[in-house]
Amino acid sequence: MMHKSLITLLFFVNSFSFLMAQTNSYDVLLTIGNKDVTLDEFERIYTKNNQEPAYDKASLEEYMELFVNFKLKVMEAEALGMDTLPAFISELKGYRKQLEKPYFTDEDTDEALIREAYERMKWNIRASHILITCNEDALPADTLKAYNKIKNIRNRAIKGEDFAELAVQYSEDPSVANNKGDLGYFTAFNMVYPFESGAYNTEVGKISEIVRTRFGYHIIKVADKRPDKGQVKVAHIMRAVPQGSSAEIITKEREKIYQIYDSLQAGANFEDMARIYSDDRGTSARGGELPYFQAGRMIPEFEKAAFSIAEIGGLAEPVQTAYGWHIVKLIDKKPLDAYEVLKPSIKSKVSKDVRAQRAQQMVINRLKNEHRLVWNKKAVEVFYSLVDSSIYEGNWNSEKAKNLNEPVFTIADTLVYTQADFAEFLAETKSRRVKKPIPVLIDAELERMVETKLRDYETNLLPAKHPEFKHLLQEYHDGILLFNLTDKMVWSKAVEDTAGLEKFYEFNKQNYLWGERVDATIYTFNNKAFEKKIIKLAKKAGKKNTNLNQLKVDFNSSALAKDSTFNLDITSDLYEKGANEWVDAVSWEPGIKTVMKADNKYILVYINRVVAPEPKKLNEARGLITADYQNFLEKEWLKELQDKYPVTIHQEVFNAMVKP
Repeated sequence: MMHKSLITLLFFVNSFSFLMAQTNSYDVLLTIGNKDVTLDEFERIYTKNNQEPAYDKASLEEYMELFVNFKLKVMEAEALGMDTLPAFISELKGYRKQLEKPYFTDEDTDEALIREAYERMKWNIRASHILITCNEDALPADTLKAYNKIKNIRNRAIKGEDFAELAVQYSEDPSVANNKGDLGYFTAFNMVYPFESGAYNTEVGKISEIVRTRFGYHIIKVADKRPDKGQVKVAHIMRAVPQGSSAEIITKEREKIYQIYDSLQAGANFEDMARIYSDDRGTSARGGELPYFQAGRMIPEFEKAAFSIAEIGGLAEPVQTAYGWHIVKLIDKKPLDAYEVLKPSIKSKVSKDVRAQRAQQMVINRLKNEHRLVWNKKAVEVFYSLVDSSIYEGNWNSEKAKNLNEPVFTIADTLVYTQADFAEFLAETKSRRVKKPIPVLIDAELERMVETKLRDYETNLLPAKHPEFKHLLQEYHDGILLFNLTDKMVWSKAVEDTAGLEKFYEFNKQNYLWGERVDATIYTFNNKAFEKKIIKLAKKAGKKNTNLNQLKVDFNSSALAKDSTFNLDITSDLYEKGANEWVDAVSWEPGIKTVMKADNKYILVYINRVVAPEPKKLNEARGLITADYQNFLEKEWLKELQDKYPVTIHQEVFNAMVKP
């Protein structure tokens, strides 16, 4: 059937072979057609698919049959050229990209970053900062200007000038007007990674070294470091006070929030009050409930109120924020989860964070060293003047560099990439580029080309360097071919070949028999006072070819005049044993059966006739018949393949595998 998946068929996954003392792993175990299969290949697959391989003769022979059938199908697929089809090549390429990923990962760095993040999550930092903005792609002169400015501010802060005043005077963070540089409490992942590291690596009361982020240059003053308080789940009632509101409105809303607070203290239901009075329409319908949050996720005043509540169900006194007035109720609190619990989510965050660039850079640095990357930076400098603004639109013409052939970089002493190659690489990108100074752009593009070529070079070496990669890739290759050809020859064919299916059914219909059945009608009603009338109705209906739906409508219509709640339901069908509990509960003889009661309902069964065993029709057992037809097609196909590709098992090599 089509529900059989590629994964089911991929029972050949990499594992190391068991080398037997009496044989060599490269001995030929069997020959299929004109192709030899080694002992190593068979053993690798056998041991993978048997968690505790017994190496007894019976299990080896059983698995040999599966293995041979697999190889026959793959050989046929290759003979038909299915491994050259664009769809196959594209699918295998997609699997290969997934298989390559672990080989371009620095596991030690990843683990260190995950552990570092967790250790930081155990603490909350409160810090202030001063920012001097500087674009990541700024020219060296502009970068130096910004750096010297922040350096001067830092020197003044270290000498004792008030940090908040310096922030108000110099910081280019737009929020400084409201917070004087104070960012409140935060933890890991609340800030960009370089800033986070600068804060966590600075002692309380001290000023950090200069920190570079994508926003510019920062200095950070750490005011406090406290153990993480975990997460809280709260609900709130908010009375909104828009920015710039008059004193009258502020006072009015303050009085309103305290009236609500007093009502809650007197026993009013919090959820009801939130639905009626809260201006936060995003939460009021849920009784004011918010998701769990930790330090650094809410504005400081709200966060402080939430974490200050000692007991579940307790309230914090109304607190004012930039949004208005709030009453906060504590619903639940929980400590930081254990490392093993949080590791998957931290790993996901690390992969999406700038931290991931650090791990990737470790991989690139390793490849640069391993493959002996040699630069010729001077050969690149010509592009600083050769490239013009057309490159921003993806329109730069590489013809301008076609006669330039100095080496730009070399990989493994053999792969030489020239200026002309670099020009082609630049021209390949037809999309728009972010505008930045041409020298900065050229250096970044050169680094991108180097990384691309290093990855390509390493990718080509993977099968030779890592046998497990080679084996697994081969198994995906074979598995895709097996799936596609089996679908064509068996699964889809069984579904689409209606004439063949009908012929198979006619020849084998005695294999698909109904058991003994009864033609029965079940009457279900809710008032026993109508029992006699329904028995009479059932007897009459049993003797005639009656429209049961119309019978039900007519009877209900007349009965409702006496009982407005009355309801009669009638069902009729052919039933095997086990198909219906009420039919099973009566004797299978024609006529009226006992009225039974269940769940305030009454059930009457009328047996119309007993039906002897007979073959099921094709559409009554299509799923089972189709599955059997597929098995038939596969067996016939395998016979053809065995004739086309004779199989010879070298018995002496096979026998040497068998353990006594």
